[in-house]
Amino acid sequence: MNVIYQSTYYTLYQSVKERSFYVDFGQKMVRMSLCQLLSLRYKVMSIPIESHFDGDLNEHGFEVLLLCNKEHLFVLNTYEILDLKQFVEQSFVALGLSVGAETASV
Repeated sequence: MNVIYQSTYYTLYQSVKERSFYVDFGQKMVRMSLCQLLSLRYKVMSIPIESHFDGDLNEHGFEVLLLCNKEHLFVLNTYEILDLKQFVEQSFVALGLSVGAETASV
């Protein structure tokens, strides 16, 4: 397996032989197809991080994330969510499936 991207809490591996991806969440390794990886990106980018800083919207500062047709359940804190958002963005940039953030030059 090849390491595609690694962040503080997460690592993305690609298995060319099995034609799948593996995401190491620290406590669990999850095998995913490309479609499931795209679903992960959609779910993660849909998390409103602002609610983690407002005690009325998210009192405990945790997020529940269900993956792969509710096969995997993760309870993540604010730091893990922030890292997961960056991890997903950079993983897709490393795979060549997304464009990295470009700075505007004048």
